Amino acid sequence: MNQERIYKVLLGPHVSEKASLVAESNQVVFRVAADATKPEVKRAVEQLFNVKVEGVQILNRKGKLKRTVRGFGKRDDLRKAYVRLAEGQEIDFVDVE
Repeated sequence: MNQERIYKVLLGPHVSEKASLVAESNQVVFRVAADATKPEVKRAVEQLFNVKVEGVQILNRKGKLKRTVRGFGKRDDLRKAYVRLAEGQEIDFVDVE
């Protein structure tokens, strides 16, 4: 996988209360591109962060419909990847080059 594709697959970490809860079970949550596949996410995380990935689960969240003054609006859809790291592996987002 080339370097350009790595940066297009992983859009960034997803920070939420649930993401901090699953971090205790050695998982990290990333926002990923709409066309990203599980093998692509696995290779991108392994190459970018130099860690061993055991598994990847991908979740698609549909954007909510919200009422506005001008009618209805729709929030953006979101695709997340829950990445399970091997024992003893961790990702420190502060120390990434």
